[in-house]
Amino acid sequence: MSAGPDDQDQQANNPQRRASDHGERRQDQRQHRDTGTPRYLDPGDTVFSLWGRVIMARYRRIAAAATRHIIQRPLHIGVSARIFHPEPGATGLRSKNLQYLEESIAQWVMSRDVLVFMIPTVNTDGLLHPSNIRLRDYAKHLDGLVLQGGADVSPQSYSELPTRPEWGGDRARDMYELELLHEFVEAGKPVLGICRGCQLINVAFGGTLYQDIATDVPESLAHVNDDYDRNRHEIAFPAGSSLARMFKGKPTGLVNSIHHQAVKTLGRDMSVEALSVPDNMIEAIRYRKAPFVMGLQWHPEFHRAGGVELLDCTGILDNFLRVARETRF
Repeated sequence: MSAGPDDQDQQANNPQRRASDHGERRQDQRQHRDTGTPRYLDPGDTVFSLWGRVIMARYRRIAAAATRHIIQRPLHIGVSARIFHPEPGATGLRSKNLQYLEESIAQWVMSRDVLVFMIPTVNTDGLLHPSNIRLRDYAKHLDGLVLQGGADVSPQSYSELPTRPEWGGDRARDMYELELLHEFVEAGKPVLGICRGCQLINVAFGGTLYQDIATDVPESLAHVNDDYDRNRHEIAFPAGSSLARMFKGKPTGLVNSIHHQAVKTLGRDMSVEALSVPDNMIEAIRYRKAPFVMGLQWHPEFHRAGGVELLDCTGILDNFLRVARETRF
């Protein structure tokens, strides 16, 4: 039976009860004073429970800070350098090795609010300015790699001889970019190859190229002419490819065509992502054993974002950058 209001008043006014409560408070105070613990702590706490809560609070703070860092820090994307080799008898800049970045590829990547860094070649044996920096250091500190277009891939890089002298390619650039590509793949970072970059990815994994499409496949389309990036053709996405899934409901697209060489035999663990219409020349490839290693034979940086005529390749760039964020650590 519960106590009535009168009983509760009597208990509150009971001198013995008040003395007992006061004694308990004094005992709690002495316990906190004897153990040196603040009075706001639970007397039942132990050293282990206190440390457990301290560690969890520190962990939550560090995790929150790391999450903010991952989300807010802009991605750092490296772009391989184009190389200008000295011209015989030239003076001034033309007598020097020059490494440069085409503006359009940098602007395309930066359109998604990321930082772009051109990756120079390294020369650890230089007489003037030797360095201990390696290309793997760039793969370690950057979040992804774009291989830009440019000179032909040398037939020597896929164990062939040039069928014509002008198709000898740039072997020095091949060696630099092949090493760079493998360092990024080994680091688990994404790679996107454009035009020459697509061909280089195929060669890096044992594939070969048509040295000249018009000569090797005379029935093919004209994949390059004086119109440069205004030369265009259709491409189709094979069923089951990642580009078919990305451009779902859009079986074909129109792209520019600025290449006289193309993938001939696929490298190991490569899959075809796009084919030209109607001659079925390989226009995009993907390396299956990495989070993202893709090559595009056309130049997406010359396509307008949101355009209705040429294929809008913003989704490909976004996919590349999403993987870069996921694999940045």
